[in-house]
Amino acid sequence: MELTKFGHACVRLEKDGRRLVIDPGGLSDPRALEGADAVLVTHEHFDHFSEELLRRAAAAHPGLRIRTTPSVAKQLDGLGPQVATTGDGDAFSLAGFDIRVHGAWHAVIHPDVPRIPNIGFLVDETLFHPGDALTVPGTPVDTLLLPVHAPWSTVGDLIDYVREVAPRNACAVHDGALNDIGSAMVEGFLGAQGPGVPARYHRPAPGASIRIG
Repeated sequence: MELTKFGHACVRLEKDGRRLVIDPGGLSDPRALEGADAVLVTHEHFDHFSEELLRRAAAAHPGLRIRTTPSVAKQLDGLGPQVATTGDGDAFSLAGFDIRVHGAWHAVIHPDVPRIPNIGFLVDETLFHPGDALTVPGTPVDTLLLPVHAPWSTVGDLIDYVREVAPRNACAVHDGALNDIGSAMVEGFLGAQGPGVPARYHRPAPGASIRIG
């Protein structure tokens, strides 16, 4: 399986000629959806979900299938069978990929900020995208897509999260608001010079591809 990063929290997975895109949002390169067979959306925030991008992709490719939360699906009303909802504990196959859903809620930003639904996706029992939460899937993970910069977490939270999930690789996502200095600071704690995590940490550049599994 090949992973290509398309900015911020968006990645595209390719296997056997099929393409699965996760979280194409307002900070993503729209080219992520070119040739996509299926899309997963973790939650409704603009940096993970773009109604405009998905409606355009769905119109261009009637075979496109989208799986997401009820709140996102509501905003895609009118796309009929192209859109379906899913939630914690579900398991299904989509475009040749096996998906398991973990988690239910966005991480707490502040007690005065209402929480919204957020689901994470485990793909082919190999790669886990948690969206905006530090959900522990409770099953072995080879590659964790780690949200490295958000108003709801600290570097300490990330260290503990990677230790608990214990993946072989931790791949930085959710980094669209970080400059090079901020990225280097995060890597200093999560990389080889940090206090120690059971994963190889790396941050693919936008447009870069890596092999998974």
